[in-house]
Amino acid sequence: MKAAVYYETGSPDVFRYEDVPDPEPGPGEILVAIQAISIEGGDTLNRLGGEMTGRPHIVGYQAAGTVLEVGEGVDRFAVGNRVVTVGLNGSHAEKRVVAQSFAWPVPDGLDSNEAACIPVPFGTAHDCLFEFGRMQPGETVLIHAGAGGVGIAAIQMAKQAGAHVLATASSDDRLERLKPLGLDAGINYATHDFVAECRRLTDGRGADVIVDSIGGLTLQRSLAALAYRGRCISVGDASRTVADPLDISTLRPNNQTLAGFFLGAELFLGTRAHGMVAQQIDAVAAGTLQVVIDRSFALADAAEAHRYIESRQAIGRVLLIP
Repeated sequence: MKAAVYYETGSPDVFRYEDVPDPEPGPGEILVAIQAISIEGGDTLNRLGGEMTGRPHIVGYQAAGTVLEVGEGVDRFAVGNRVVTVGLNGSHAEKRVVAQSFAWPVPDGLDSNEAACIPVPFGTAHDCLFEFGRMQPGETVLIHAGAGGVGIAAIQMAKQAGAHVLATASSDDRLERLKPLGLDAGINYATHDFVAECRRLTDGRGADVIVDSIGGLTLQRSLAALAYRGRCISVGDASRTVADPLDISTLRPNNQTLAGFFLGAELFLGTRAHGMVAQQIDAVAAGTLQVVIDRSFALADAAEAHRYIESRQAIGRVLLIP
């Protein structure tokens, strides 16, 4: 099979488009012919400097396709089923193997391109808001990177749940395009201090829930934007910087909470999150939630696709098509 591989981490230029051996499913696993690959933020971070499982390495969390073969003991899927899959790596290829517990059926009528975009960002957004953020109707939510996959999902979910929704992005145009999804007010972090703007937009109170996928110095500033009893959920390090040390001295006197979140741990260690992700897939299939796809690239052009994502121009997901 063909795959976008690399032999060392680094810039998008490390990608090579090569023939590699087909993976084979073991007990409890399925082999999937990939039709669409959603490039996740973690994919670009892993390519830049993450752990490699071998040389060549195939990066990538999330992809949708059709089951080609099932391993011993597989009872949830059959050859020919359409599925969307999540794994620690292996999505940037024509085929991948995953455990059946890390695959979900794609409902009839749901396009595989859309299905490929759902589990990680929509599952992450839902748990950040409700499981860990404990968001309630009438509260104010601040969502960083509103034009990204998690951001777009979180804006819709928070608005539908009765929140007042704020989000940050790098341009006024990107923010304007988020308003039909449920954004009440946008903050251009390139031209405005998001803490001051969050306070201004909430009459000085701050945000009840903050979804922070940026990390670093932004995470430190997010704590300054929290309301009394506010909850900040740290879900990523897109800034690729570290706030060292992180000052949490404001949390205790304001009864505030800082929580970390990683969807993979919830999927590995329990069953609750698997059902939650299935609900998000059903919601997109029913039209209750919307997937936004910015553009698609051929799998052979993985380097170009990663460069485009890192230019911060995209609104929504960027796909690779084998």
